[in-house]
Amino acid sequence: MSQVSPIARSNLPEMRLSSDVVTTECDEAAIYTDRLPLTGANILELGCGAAQHTIAIAALDDSIECTALEVDEIQHAKNLRSINKSNITFKLAGAQSIPEPDDSFDIVTMFKSLHHVPLALLGSALSEIHRVLKPGGLAYISEPIFAGAFNEILRLFHDEQAVRLAAFKAVCDAIANGQFDLVEQIFFHTPTRFIDFEEFETRIINSSHSEHRLSPEVLTEVRSRMAEHQRDDGIRFSVPMRIDLLRKK
Repeated sequence: MSQVSPIARSNLPEMRLSSDVVTTECDEAAIYTDRLPLTGANILELGCGAAQHTIAIAALDDSIECTALEVDEIQHAKNLRSINKSNITFKLAGAQSIPEPDDSFDIVTMFKSLHHVPLALLGSALSEIHRVLKPGGLAYISEPIFAGAFNEILRLFHDEQAVRLAAFKAVCDAIANGQFDLVEQIFFHTPTRFIDFEEFETRIINSSHSEHRLSPEVLTEVRSRMAEHQRDDGIRFSVPMRIDLLRKK
């Protein structure tokens, strides 16, 4: 398998929350197309959102079958209306209760969605992932690291430190209790771009899966911080990320 270099990698038994040695920025597609055996795979995505990754993966090969779950009823309805691909099936469900048979998927993916699972149900979500994966199947869990300029702006109205730590601990627990082996951890930065502040407001502040109520003062501060990252082609950030790649025992 080809290597995506120089993305920071760790095969250490001890899980790491973050890495200080990451210098590479890339689109996440460069990683999952390199690390995952996608051709001919039956793939389950949990918390698909607007299904950007679902569409990209399904387009790689007609032999790939994607089932994409989303718990947000508004976003799920949008996906059903706007996306019509023969190898994508959308379902309304959460990671803590997956409406699929045991041992039915080669790969389960979560793109920045594990920390959105209710805290009390994180363990159930990992157990469900274990249940629906075939023996030896892979769980690809991608999570943002709690650092960086974009994170500091989000913290002004939505501080995710506690839920991200809880999501990381749930993965660690699933390894410790013998459900999964750690294949590797991958650390990288991914580019994030907004055309203007209005797009940020639509996609982030007014997203249907969360309810954010910003005071006029906080909104002004957020707008000011965003303006500091304005470039000729939009508002740009480099967001630190971690992938925990697990294998079902």
